[in-house]
Amino acid sequence: MARVKRALIRRTRKKNLFRRVKGFFMGRRRLRQAIEARMQAVRREYIGRKQRKRQFRSLWTQRVNAASRGHGLSYSRLIHGLKLAGISLNRKVLSDMALTDPAAFAAVVEKARAALG
Repeated sequence: MARVKRALIRRTRKKNLFRRVKGFFMGRRRLRQAIEARMQAVRREYIGRKQRKRQFRSLWTQRVNAASRGHGLSYSRLIHGLKLAGISLNRKVLSDMALTDPAAFAAVVEKARAALG
């Protein structure tokens, strides 16, 4: 049976591991702890990708709320008015509009106010 030599693959795996844990603190960068640190980092990266979506939606909601209150409507009344008016803009677009184009946002708020009655 042929002898299996693993030095090359072992070196490659270690090199990849150390490249990924570069910047970690103390032994988590260069000892056996690096393997566990990397596994934990991968787990947290996965969780963070899910949380990022929630956090951005929350940020957009806060921005739209602040901008709509400047025009005399609360966030919930604005969203309800938009639904009644048949305007389908998502929170991301509304937030961007409130920041970059206040005149257009004001027009949207007026349409929502008119739909509320």
